Amino acid sequence: MPVYEYTALDAVGKKHKGVLDADSVSVARQKIRQLGKYPVEIKETTPKGRKGRQGTAVSSLFTFQTGPRIKQQDIHVLTRQLATLLGAGIPLVPALTGLVEQTSNKSLQTIITQIKDAVNEGNSLSETLSEHPRLFSKVYINMVHAGEASGSLDVVLERLAEFGERQQALRSRISAALIYPIFMAVVGIGVLFTLITFIVPSITKVFTDRKQALPLPTTMLMQVSTFLQQWWWLVLLVLLLAIIGLRIFFTQNSQGKRLWDKMKLTLPVISDLNIKIAAASMGRTMSSLLQAGVPLVTSLEIVKNILNNVLLAEVMDQAGEELQKGKSLSGFLRGSKWFTPMLVQMIAVGEQSGSLDKMLAKAADSYEKEVESKVLAMTSMIEPIMILVMGLAVGFIVMSILLPIFEMNQLVK
Repeated sequence: MPVYEYTALDAVGKKHKGVLDADSVSVARQKIRQLGKYPVEIKETTPKGRKGRQGTAVSSLFTFQTGPRIKQQDIHVLTRQLATLLGAGIPLVPALTGLVEQTSNKSLQTIITQIKDAVNEGNSLSETLSEHPRLFSKVYINMVHAGEASGSLDVVLERLAEFGERQQALRSRISAALIYPIFMAVVGIGVLFTLITFIVPSITKVFTDRKQALPLPTTMLMQVSTFLQQWWWLVLLVLLLAIIGLRIFFTQNSQGKRLWDKMKLTLPVISDLNIKIAAASMGRTMSSLLQAGVPLVTSLEIVKNILNNVLLAEVMDQAGEELQKGKSLSGFLRGSKWFTPMLVQMIAVGEQSGSLDKMLAKAADSYEKEVESKVLAMTSMIEPIMILVMGLAVGFIVMSILLPIFEMNQLVK
């Protein structure tokens, strides 16, 4: 059944926007009038070509989205609400209908309506969600599929909501810790650029007019100032092109991507942080998948995409192959230098006790706390270093200006 977005006026002339499904535009117009509103514009949003029960997979439901942006927080709230409705014994289609009515984001409302329509036609929820890869990850889809197969979709959705909220909270805490240092860096660079480009020339003009020999620091400062005055746009252009070029090399080129991923795991200071972030992400994701009933080998296949690292993905692939040969996961990971001994030990205990999902969850809790503490420690170190660098730069500028003044005073005496 097609899905329509509409704009309508109520009895007092107030404009309303909404989403509904109907067999045709005329039926949609009739439904709007039954709501006591006068339709102004009706627009179909469901792409053509969706196939129904008999056959084959559902085609793309929504390839390009306009309207309000859908945030991951919206997906977490949607997941928890759907879990609550299903847990109360409400069937899936009426539960999705209820979500459409209480969702304020028009773009998300359209997506839910299309999902409800596809499920009502006989498609599974996981199959329908796979048509929206930007909103629903592979972890999400596979866990929903496992929940449908086991008949515990409400429990799985509740776990998904908790999983998403934990991941979002960790990212938010890391981002919040980095905001102040980044702000300080931007302000500091701006202040130095203003000093050197606009203020220093007006002061050093006195020295050039006197045509006296200047100290080396003053000469260097004046040369840098003159260059920036004339070519500041070229400096910005080169920096911009360098950033774009490096980004393309490290993200689009396979060798560059591998080099970048290796640097993240081997460079001092950041390597330990990245390894712990990977351990936390792996533990949390695998724990959620295993609790939902997803097989271990399939979980490893999904986790390798979550880790976003070529080297770690290769380890996950090799681990899956070893598991299929009958070997243990902990035994294989013990030989890898990218996974911490504590994580390997907890996996080994989980395998022996038959509670691998619980051990992975405990490991994830521990590493998430370590990551947060380490990020806070690093940012607290960055602040004094930035202040020191700024002090040295300003000190050099002040010294470069004062040296010729002192020499002039000596000459006067």
